Amino acid sequence: MISQRRGRHKIFIGMAPGVGKTFKMLEEAQDLKEEGIDVVIGLLETHGREETAEQAEGLEQIPRQRIACGEKFLTEMDTEAIVQRSPKLALIDELAHTNVPGSVREKRYQDVEVILAAGIDVYSTVNIQHIESLNDLVAKITGIVVRERIPDRILEEANEIVVVDVTPETLEERLLEGKIYAPEKIQTALTHFFQRRHLIALRELALREVADTVEEDGNHSPSPSPTWSIHERVMVCVSTYAHSLRLLRRAGRIANYMNAELIAIFVDKPDAFLTKAETLHLETCERICREFGGQFLRVTSHDIPQAIADMAEQKRITQIVIGESQQARWPRFFRRSFTQRLMDLIWHKNIDLHIIATEK
Repeated sequence: MISQRRGRHKIFIGMAPGVGKTFKMLEEAQDLKEEGIDVVIGLLETHGREETAEQAEGLEQIPRQRIACGEKFLTEMDTEAIVQRSPKLALIDELAHTNVPGSVREKRYQDVEVILAAGIDVYSTVNIQHIESLNDLVAKITGIVVRERIPDRILEEANEIVVVDVTPETLEERLLEGKIYAPEKIQTALTHFFQRRHLIALRELALREVADTVEEDGNHSPSPSPTWSIHERVMVCVSTYAHSLRLLRRAGRIANYMNAELIAIFVDKPDAFLTKAETLHLETCERICREFGGQFLRVTSHDIPQAIADMAEQKRITQIVIGESQQARWPRFFRRSFTQRLMDLIWHKNIDLHIIATEK
């Protein structure tokens, strides 16, 4: 009999291998088992990690199926056996895994969809680098193209997403202690994927990707974590030019569309003198910014692009809105424009730059 109820899908996501996604999934499953919930392990990959294997003790495991591949046999998750067993909850590791040739379905996430359709709840695990739309960005950050990916809709359709988060320092300690990879693989991992700058960027990416879900959960928590405030932030650069009002309104619409914070910034040169008209103009900019629910910042610096880039990093900005350069064409042949300098300063910080056309 086919169930009319679709199973609920809970995904444990992290920035890299070793953060503890599988351990956390098993830990929750053990608690549910103690409450009398029928839990089985559909597929578990311990990768030789003793703590993970110990956490799985006492949980029923569905035997893997053997699939002929040439002259040898390989094993894969037995989706049909899980459906036939019909537990309340199935634990399935490594959601982005590609099944061995000869399997009924190509990808493990497709097996999970079959299990969910049968009315069985699923807990699964995945790393942020396996999300399809983030593939190019992850390759830019790490220099590694990830081949196994899942469609974004799998995250969008999930009933719950849990970010399993540790600091890059903690992850490095686990790696050096041999808790992630075998000893002979540690140094290679440290010099490639597990570089500190890679981990910092991937951690931010993981938190940002699921920020909306985490914030929604945080609204019902008595002690919300600081990570629940991480989401898109829009910064608009205003000047004494009249088009700043147009930029502010455009940035306000972008921030509203993205459900993001809005910050306006004006960089004042120490030796500059503002006329009364310019002062009134900036006061109008500040008023409009606050009407959008934004924050208006005034900073002093001789180097405007650097000041903007520094504040963007400090405020963890994800989007910057500027007007096209007002600089005349001839000077641009001899020195870089404001736009070019700003792009040079932010290109490696995963900040998108919006250049809005303006009237001269």
